[in-house]
Amino acid sequence: MESVRGVLIDIDGVLTVSWEALPGAVAALREIRAAGLAVALVTNTTSRTRASIAETLSGAGFPVTAEDVLTAPAVTAAHLAERFPGARCALLNSGDIEEDLGGLTLVDEADGRDGDSDGDGAAVPDVVVVGGAGPEFGYAALNRAFGHLQRGARLVAMHRNLYWRTDAGLQLDTGAFLIGLEKAARVEAEVTGKPSPAFFEAALSRLGVGADRALMVGDDIESDVLAAQRAGITGVLVKTGKYLPETHERASGTPDHVLDSFADLPGLLGLRRGSAQ
Repeated sequence: MESVRGVLIDIDGVLTVSWEALPGAVAALREIRAAGLAVALVTNTTSRTRASIAETLSGAGFPVTAEDVLTAPAVTAAHLAERFPGARCALLNSGDIEEDLGGLTLVDEADGRDGDSDGDGAAVPDVVVVGGAGPEFGYAALNRAFGHLQRGARLVAMHRNLYWRTDAGLQLDTGAFLIGLEKAARVEAEVTGKPSPAFFEAALSRLGVGADRALMVGDDIESDVLAAQRAGITGVLVKTGKYLPETHERASGTPDHVLDSFADLPGLLGLRRGSAQ
């Protein structure tokens, strides 16, 4: 695959699980870097900032910096600044990502100091921004978001992943709750992370390569691989992370390539022998 000049790589489930490096992943990324290929780590992770992600990966031996990481929160911030400048945003998310939200006006729903009030002292947002699921996604928070949507707030979601894999197994993610909010409020979320075409466009821009010279590696066949292929990027599915054979079989399309793990990518790229389909 000599035409490939840039590689987009999902992190969770591809390079790591619960932030622990998967076997062979560090060596494979070092080999790809040594070959002179441009690299962007593209992730829907919403629990950490770009700097935090890079620090953790670097500590595990991966040759990366914060400049190599493109997150759903960072893309979401850029999207909101362009589409809804100055909008008051209510954030429903598990984890501290404010550093990557680039100057967005986040309302404190405990009081009305940042905008109009709905009559009970709570700030009324223009946009409900949904990030990654966690303990914060309780009834009260979801019902409050439902109320905002009924009053006309826009709904923006960083992704709609149904689940993700940790060292404890598969865990529910945002998509499981987002579907209910959309149905109940009769709205459709604008999705800014993968599989949004805008996310892949931002990643290609970061790499400085065209779609026809890029490759995307992911463990989510729909959001990572097939979405990238629809954007003209070569897709590579790895059988790690959230990969399930039944999901593969029921997918809406066929990956360009399937590997057992990221450790096999240098082989696919012709850098050394590896297993590929």
